[in-house]
Amino acid sequence: MSISGTDAHAAADPATLPPFVRRALAAARRHGFAHACRPEQGRLLHALAGGARERIGETGTGCGVGLAWLASGAREGVRLFSVERDAERARVAAEVFADRPEVEVIHGDWRRIEEHGPYDLLVLDGGGTGKTPGDDPADPARLLTPGGTMVIDDFTPATGWPPLHEGGPDRARLHWLEHVALHTVELRLAEDLATLMGTRRRLPSTGSSASSE
Repeated sequence: MSISGTDAHAAADPATLPPFVRRALAAARRHGFAHACRPEQGRLLHALAGGARERIGETGTGCGVGLAWLASGAREGVRLFSVERDAERARVAAEVFADRPEVEVIHGDWRRIEEHGPYDLLVLDGGGTGKTPGDDPADPARLLTPGGTMVIDDFTPATGWPPLHEGGPDRARLHWLEHVALHTVELRLAEDLATLMGTRRRLPSTGSSASSE
């Protein structure tokens, strides 16, 4: 969720935005929701969605802009699940995708995303990031398929090591960069925007009984 993500799309040529993204942006503007994902993040989600085989998950639907980027990039047959804690925003987003049966918007706590996993791609934007007190980080070993990808949005690009936040170590960012179940990298999407992308590690195969986990 970005502070001015909805307005940031205004600089883009509408012809370059997928139709469902334009639809979700219109809904966000009608309802005064300013915090959609930025277009730089949306284009990344669009590309990553193309690699999903069965399921994509998202926490923090907002009015559906990020979900629209995901749905626009996903292959036919892939199902998408997104959880939004605000009832009105969940209703608005569900209307955006009313004619896309493969997309389900769920109202509730972010942990409801666990009901439909594991995921080939999981985007953490409205819970499970570990950024705020009381928000426990999601468990990639439970929520991702082997080789699946987790995206944690909306960081300021790091300028050194260890990364800092408010004068101290950025514990949320370090949690993901050093997570034993993930191979995580930081991607700089703009001068003021970075995202973390982690791939669930595959354990080495052992003889004829190779395991994919």
